Amino acid sequence: LQVAESGGGLVQPGGSLRLSCTASGFTSGYYAIAWFRQAPGREREGVSCITNSGGSTIYADSAKGRFTISKDNAKNTVYLQMNDLKPEDTGVYYCAARLGVYRQCVLTGYDYWGQGTQVTVSS
Repeated sequence: LQVAESGGGLVQPGGSLRLSCTASGFTSGYYAIAWFRQAPGREREGVSCITNSGGSTIYADSAKGRFTISKDNAKNTVYLQMNDLKPEDTGVYYCAARLGVYRQCVLTGYDYWGQGTQVTVSS
C-alpha cells in the first residue's frame, strides 16, 4: 500500500500549483486521503482531506477559499489545486491515506504516507 505525491515546485506569490497523490495497492474507493504540510521549523499541519466517496471534504483555515481538493477514482488519484499561493504556503507537502469508508473527513489517523513534495512560494 503506497501513496506518492507529485506536482511541487517553485512558484511566485499569487501563482498556482496542482499537487497529485496517487494511491497504489488500495482497494478502489476504500480509503480517505489527506494533505499535510510542514514548513521549516514548524510542526506538520493538516491542510485538507477527502473521503472515499468525495462527499466530505475539509480545509484548514489557511487553505479555505484558495485550495480545492478533488479525486479521480478511476485513476486512484487525489488532487490539491492551490491558487493565490503565499510565501507562508512554503513547505513539504505530504499526502496520506487512511483505510475505510467514512461519512466525515478528519485530519487524524492516517497510516500510509508519501515521501513529500516541496512547494516553494517566492519571488
